[in-house]
Amino acid sequence: MPFHKVTPEKLSSAVVRQIELLILRGILRPGERLPSERDLSEMLGVSRPSLRDAVAELQERGLLSARAGAGIFVADVLGSAFAPALVELFATHDEAVFDYLSFRRDMEGLTAERAATHGTETDLKVVASVFAKMEAAHQKRNPADEARLDAEFHMAIIEASHNVVMLHMMRSMFELLREGVFYNRQVMFKQRTTRSALLDQHRAINDAIQARDPQAARAAVEAHLNYVEAALFAQQKADRNEEIARQRFEHEQGR
Repeated sequence: MPFHKVTPEKLSSAVVRQIELLILRGILRPGERLPSERDLSEMLGVSRPSLRDAVAELQERGLLSARAGAGIFVADVLGSAFAPALVELFATHDEAVFDYLSFRRDMEGLTAERAATHGTETDLKVVASVFAKMEAAHQKRNPADEARLDAEFHMAIIEASHNVVMLHMMRSMFELLREGVFYNRQVMFKQRTTRSALLDQHRAINDAIQARDPQAARAAVEAHLNYVEAALFAQQKADRNEEIARQRFEHEQGR
């Protein structure tokens, strides 16, 4: 018969499972510090030895890491998404930039559809809250803040789609973008017309998701990323023209 004796589960195993799920669902993020041992054991209702056993197991599996004198952190597992050699290729070839945008257009169109359909009321409040911060940052004209909130807005939509594989894949893609591997986001916020257009595009995305209109949400994401693609292409062309103009100027000065 296909039955086995039921054995009591170790407390440390229950702790492992809970922390695993928090990491899997993107609630605990790479680099995030866990509460102190005392606080965490009280939150979980387990003894410190049980907590230590759980932390040790998660460290052994590469999900948590200890930093001397600083505490226990969620491991930065995003680095394993792309090999260093591939990241270097991304960074040195313009072709990767436009392939990246094409990939985002397809994937984020789908996540926006899913967010409009499957996002909970709380998910939609998070998306709306981040957009409100974007509007406030727009008035202050701080490119760094605008770029950071831009990424947070898109990630909030991805989180609201409730697909953990998509979540971690896209989070790794945004990490490379944050590091400037594909392009410098802040460049997109320098011109007044571009800044206003980008804010309007994000407003359209937010409005469609709040209205729970999946087709409109996908269309708004696609329109936004089409705009980004065209703006980056124009920027690259302008940079090339400037390089040629400088060569002409240097040649003229030397005559």
